[in-house]
Amino acid sequence: MRGIYTPVTNIRRKVFTEVARMAYEVNEMSDYANLMRELPYKIIPGEEGSLRSSIFLERAIISERIRLAMGLSLRPLDESVPASEGLEHSVIADKYYEPPLINVIKFACNRCPEKIIKVTAMCQGCLAHPCQEVCPKHAISFRNGKSHIDQSLCVKCGRCVNSCPYSAIVKTERPCAAACGMGAIHSDQYGRADIDYDKCVSCGMCLVNCPFGAIVDKGQIFQLVQSIKRGDKVIAIVAPAFINQFPGMTPSKLKEGMRMLGFCDVEEVAIGADLCTIDEAKDFMEEVPSKHPFMGTSCCPAWSVMAKKLFPEYADCISMTMTPMVLTARLIKKDHPDARICFVGPCSAKKLEASRRSVRSEVDFVLTFEELMGLFEAKEVDFASLPNSPEDAFESASADGRGFAASGGVAQAVVNAIKKMDPDREVKVANAQGLADCRKMMTMAKAGKYNGYLLEGMACPGGCIAGAGTLADPAKSAAMLNKYKNEAKMKNSTETPYKDSISLLKY
Repeated sequence: MRGIYTPVTNIRRKVFTEVARMAYEVNEMSDYANLMRELPYKIIPGEEGSLRSSIFLERAIISERIRLAMGLSLRPLDESVPASEGLEHSVIADKYYEPPLINVIKFACNRCPEKIIKVTAMCQGCLAHPCQEVCPKHAISFRNGKSHIDQSLCVKCGRCVNSCPYSAIVKTERPCAAACGMGAIHSDQYGRADIDYDKCVSCGMCLVNCPFGAIVDKGQIFQLVQSIKRGDKVIAIVAPAFINQFPGMTPSKLKEGMRMLGFCDVEEVAIGADLCTIDEAKDFMEEVPSKHPFMGTSCCPAWSVMAKKLFPEYADCISMTMTPMVLTARLIKKDHPDARICFVGPCSAKKLEASRRSVRSEVDFVLTFEELMGLFEAKEVDFASLPNSPEDAFESASADGRGFAASGGVAQAVVNAIKKMDPDREVKVANAQGLADCRKMMTMAKAGKYNGYLLEGMACPGGCIAGAGTLADPAKSAAMLNKYKNEAKMKNSTETPYKDSISLLKY
C-alpha cells in the first residue's frame, strides 16, 4: 500500500491538518476542549458512515486519533473519559512522549487472523490432489470433492500453496504482524491486535501496513505549534528523504514554506550524516577486526535497538557514533544555544530517540513528513507559488550524506570515506532492509559469517525513503534522491567543512 493514497491515508492527513489548524488558531484551554469534541464531526460529517458499520464508530476512532496526534494517551475502554482528558499537560510545549509510542485503537481493529492457510472456492477437486501428497502432517483431506485443511494439524509450511495447479490454496497473515520484523504483534483475548512492547522497536511498519488504520503513533504537532506561538526560536532540521514527499518541492521552496509555518530557519540533516560517516569510518578502521569482529551502522534507531535487544552479546559491535539527527542538532545548538530543534523526517522511531534520557539529543520536537503536510495544509501553503531561489538551496552536505536516505547509502558513504582516508583498505559490506532481514544478517554475523564486515541495517524496506512517516512512492523517491545527490557540490563526506567539529559534538 506504500505510495497509494487510500481512505486510511486521507483520514490520517485530515486529523493532522485539523490538529495543526486548532493549535495555530486557538488560544484558550476551554476552546481546545470544545474543538476536540467537535473535530470528529468536522472530519466525518453527515449522518451515515461510509467507511465502517457506524458513523458513531468512525467518529470514536477519529477522537482517539486526535488525542494521539496531540501526544495524549488512548482512553481506557472500560471508563468514561472526556475527549480532552489530559489536555492541560499536553499544552505544555516541553512535553516529551509518554510510552507507548505505537498504539492499537482496539475498536478499530478488524480482528484479522494471525496466520492461516485455507482452501478457496477455486479448488477443482483434481484427481492428482498434490496438496494432500506434499503435506508433511497429513492435514489435508477431501470432503465433498474439495480439499479441506485441518487447522489443528496444519503447521503453515506452505507446501500445499505452492503445489496447487489452480492457486486455490492461499496463505494469509495479519498485515500488521507480517510487517513486524520483531514478532511483536499477537492477538489479545478478543482476537484484536496487541503489541508486546518488550519486543517493539517503534519502527512503525505495522501502522502503515494496517488496512484498517487501527495502529497509530503519537505526535508532537500540538506542542511544536505551542512553542512557535509563544515566540521560541524553532529551527527545523530536515532529513534528506524529504525529496519527492511534497509535490514540486525544492530545497529552496521547502525553506520558504517552513518559514511560513513559523520556523525561523531550516537545515538539512545530511550535514550530520557527513559527520556520522567520518566518525564511523574512523571507528571501523580502528576497531575492526582488532576489537570487534564486525561493526553495525548506528543511524537507524529501530535497527540498532533491535540488534542490541536480540543480540546483547554483540551490542558493542553496533557503532556508538551519534546519529545524523543528533549531530546536526548539536551542531546548530553550538551557534544557537537558545534555539529549539525540530527534526522533520520519515521515521517514527526518531520520536523515541529524541526523547531518550540516556543520550542528550538536543532535539525538542519530531515531526514525520506526513505530520508536516498537515501543518502545510492547515496554513494553506501553496507549494506552486513558493519562490524558488537557487541561493536559498541546501549546499552544506555531500552527495554521500544525502544518500543516507536509501538502503545501502550509509554503508556506501562509510566505504567511500575509508577509501579517502586509507586507499588500500578493503572494506567488505553486508546490508539488510526490513527488520526480519536485519535479524537474519545479525544471525549470520553471530555465526562468524561476517567477520571483518561493515553491516548496514535499515528497519524500513527501501530505507528511510520508505519510512512510516513518508507520503510518496518509495520507488519514485529513490530515483529523485539519486538526482538530488548528483546536484551536491561535494561528493564525499570527508569534504564537509564541519569535520573539525566532530570531537566537540560528542559530549
